[in-house]
Amino acid sequence: MTAKPWGGRFEKGTDTLVEAYTSSIHFDSRLFSQDIRGSIAHARMLGRQGIITESEAEAIVGGLESIRNDIESAQFQFKPELEDIHMNIEAALTERIGPVAGKLHTARSRNDQVALDLRLYSLEVIDRTVGLLEGLQEVLLREAEANIGVAMPGYTHLQRAQPVLLAHHLLAYFHMLQRDKERFQDCRRRADVMPLGSGALAGAPYPLDRESVARELGFTRISPNSLDAVSDRDFVVEYLAAASICMMHLSRLSEELVLWSTEEFGFVEMDDAFATGSSIMPQKKNPDVAELARGKTGRVYGRLLGMLTVLKGLPLSYNRDLQEDKEALFDVVDTLLPTLEVFAPMLASLQFKAQRLEAAAGAGYILATDLADFLAKKGVPFREAHHAVGQLVGYAMGSGKPLSGLTLEEYQRFSPHFDQGVLAITVGSSLAARDVPGGTAPARVKEALEHAKALLNG
Repeated sequence: MTAKPWGGRFEKGTDTLVEAYTSSIHFDSRLFSQDIRGSIAHARMLGRQGIITESEAEAIVGGLESIRNDIESAQFQFKPELEDIHMNIEAALTERIGPVAGKLHTARSRNDQVALDLRLYSLEVIDRTVGLLEGLQEVLLREAEANIGVAMPGYTHLQRAQPVLLAHHLLAYFHMLQRDKERFQDCRRRADVMPLGSGALAGAPYPLDRESVARELGFTRISPNSLDAVSDRDFVVEYLAAASICMMHLSRLSEELVLWSTEEFGFVEMDDAFATGSSIMPQKKNPDVAELARGKTGRVYGRLLGMLTVLKGLPLSYNRDLQEDKEALFDVVDTLLPTLEVFAPMLASLQFKAQRLEAAAGAGYILATDLADFLAKKGVPFREAHHAVGQLVGYAMGSGKPLSGLTLEEYQRFSPHFDQGVLAITVGSSLAARDVPGGTAPARVKEALEHAKALLNG
């Protein structure tokens, strides 16, 4: 079976299998608002420039506004046979205002139309993304401030390394999100280009006022090259890349929450509202939100790679392959934004177990580096000090003693430079010693909190 022929060039209609295969209305219908905004601005410009009459422009704008109202109130029926959002709206406009609707497409192609719609959508989504990132940063700041005095073990290779403040650890994620926010804002600058007026690929043979359309739609500049304008999807790739990095950060935080909420760590208790139970084991409390975020990160990565693969072999200018851009972008938006939305209340509801954290911060041999630094400050070359403390740790482990259980005489077996001062080394002294910009000393972390607040409010 075949559908209605495509315009005057075709004698034979499109096969219904092709019609179904090429249709995009089931996903690009979400661009209705952007499509109508762009069409209204275009119609008004055509009227101002005398390309169509002012009364024709008014009729088109009125018809488009009525269609928008119907879509927003769920009174509009999308027709798959009309292929995409653009043709559905144009067909509805023709039904409402008659043949004058056909003048809307003057000096415009679906190529620059869809490029416009996608840029308008991207600008809106980027603003929402940045807002959600800032909300999550606010939660991290509150949690850091509330736990400013709590020490915890810092890790390398998932092995206890040196004591840090919990606030310092949380601020690390604040700065990851800050970089994410800056990446999205940078992406926004490149998405902020108005392509309408580029036509199918070569521009339009009409006296267009592209700048006025850009101003009406909120763009700061117009595209400088029509070929590039209709085929550029760099801004989509950039959003997917920024989203991938952001999800990677959220996945790292998720991994730590999964670990910290185990009985083995016991550093944090997940709120019941953000955990689930087991279908068979009554005692279980599973950190499913964190686990899902960790899993969904791979989904976002896949969309980025898929989009890069779509673009890598395309000659200039527009190719139908670009229809694949929207599902990739929409899926990532529908993954990232809900993840950011759920993370803020989940983090705000965490109960950090201060006693367990602080006990772990001082347990075992976590102060070994401080012992090496103690010797280095006495003039012992650091490598020699490192070796001596390594032997000391081996001895303590073999004796079943923590460092705090060693006597001065035992210390001095490994270096004569140890004196009474070594017995005063504690978690508190270790933290205070890291008194450098960016360090975990309490005073520096307080400074870092104020700096983070300034970044968020700046």
